[in-house]
Amino acid sequence: MWFSSNKLSARLKELEQHLRNENPLLVSVVRSFHKLDKVGYATGLLDQGESYANQISWWPLISILGTFSAGKSTFINYYVGKKIQETGNQAVDDKFTVICFSEEGESRVLPGIALDSDPRFPFYQISNNIEAVSPGEGQKIDSYLQLKTCPSEIMRGKILIDSPGFDADDQRQAILRSTEHIINLSDLVLVFFDARHPEPGAMRETLKHLVSETIERQDSSKFLFILNQMDTSAREDNPEEVVASWQRALAQEGLTAGKFYMIFNPDVAVPIENDELRKRYEEKRDKDLGAIKERMANVSVERSYRIISLLDKTVKELEQDWMPRLRECVKRWRTRVLWVDILVYSLFLSLFIGGTVSLDYWNDFSFEPPWLVNIQDVRWKYLMIAAGALLVVYLHHMSRRIAANMVIRWIGKQFGSDEGSGRLIKAFLKNTRPWRSIFAADPVGWGRRTSKITKEVIDEADKFVQVLNDQFTNPSGDSKKSEP
Repeated sequence: MWFSSNKLSARLKELEQHLRNENPLLVSVVRSFHKLDKVGYATGLLDQGESYANQISWWPLISILGTFSAGKSTFINYYVGKKIQETGNQAVDDKFTVICFSEEGESRVLPGIALDSDPRFPFYQISNNIEAVSPGEGQKIDSYLQLKTCPSEIMRGKILIDSPGFDADDQRQAILRSTEHIINLSDLVLVFFDARHPEPGAMRETLKHLVSETIERQDSSKFLFILNQMDTSAREDNPEEVVASWQRALAQEGLTAGKFYMIFNPDVAVPIENDELRKRYEEKRDKDLGAIKERMANVSVERSYRIISLLDKTVKELEQDWMPRLRECVKRWRTRVLWVDILVYSLFLSLFIGGTVSLDYWNDFSFEPPWLVNIQDVRWKYLMIAAGALLVVYLHHMSRRIAANMVIRWIGKQFGSDEGSGRLIKAFLKNTRPWRSIFAADPVGWGRRTSKITKEVIDEADKFVQVLNDQFTNPSGDSKKSEP
């Protein structure tokens, strides 16, 4: 425990040092996360050595999703100005590829363990999540992930993630879990569709994973839907029909608002002979490509807001979601303990009375077993009383264990078998320790002090947003005073 705490402190100090040079405001955000860790440790929702700060990506993160033929790799090569991804009409790569900047003159490919074991990257300890949904697959992390370095200046200060192509029907649960993980961490998500296949009826599962499960998200504005390889529609000159076809498909999945960005790669575009038509296509491409690149260039700003938003979300989830769940678990446990106590004591009392009556140990309402007259020493009487008390305590703690197992099964049915239910079970079991009263008003670790910490962190998150706003806005219109 001591070693893991020191290791965590060292990691957070390294993170603070990096952020101090890049964005000093986020140093204070790290400290607010660490302050929230104390609440997690006290309530049992966090293990020693874990931190809420390690559950997010502190680097600007852009994810690229889409079908295998949508031109994701070609777009990445065009964006970074180097061929670092293999391209083709068929699925070329079935791994998540994390691309980051390197000052070396050439690109390198590193195995998945480089990501799984490094807390600076977005897939830190993802093998645990993969193992949870696909037993045995967590040990094959190199089959799911790879890290590529890129010596392009445009990649400095940001991370790109290229996902495996979604080819519709048989998606492995591990891939879906990893995709959900990176979507949650990303500041910007580019979702690519292939304009060469304007009839997406056979891609229903793909659309479900890429679209329908995102529209209800609070951060849905970070998704850009991109119709790539639009140059292929130039022969028929029907871009409006292609777009309308995809819009109908997305509308069936619930996405009725928003727009498509229509692009194609000028390096591998189909030649367009008609000058006027080519000009029209190129103007639309340049406009949409410019908008996409602008969002990608500003991802560091969105990253700052995203991290502060996650701080606010984490503390409010702790206060408004985790604590009510934990209280409900403890309440159910208390009720079941009392009922099991009644049943156990009633059963024991019935057996005791039935057995002693059959042995004729009662004289009317007086318990007079034959051996009782031989025990005159008061110490034996005290010993019998103590033994009876111990039996009562033992039966009560047996009831507590039975009731706890009942609640654990209820948690599994109610919340599934994901990491969140595991944390809830750990926190709940902390409330069932032998010395803990079943009538305690609040869960373990939750009280005035921890409640005060959560309120402080909520206030700090609001102040961080205000400071960030002041860097980019001036609502009053006052001219800023020049510094002396």
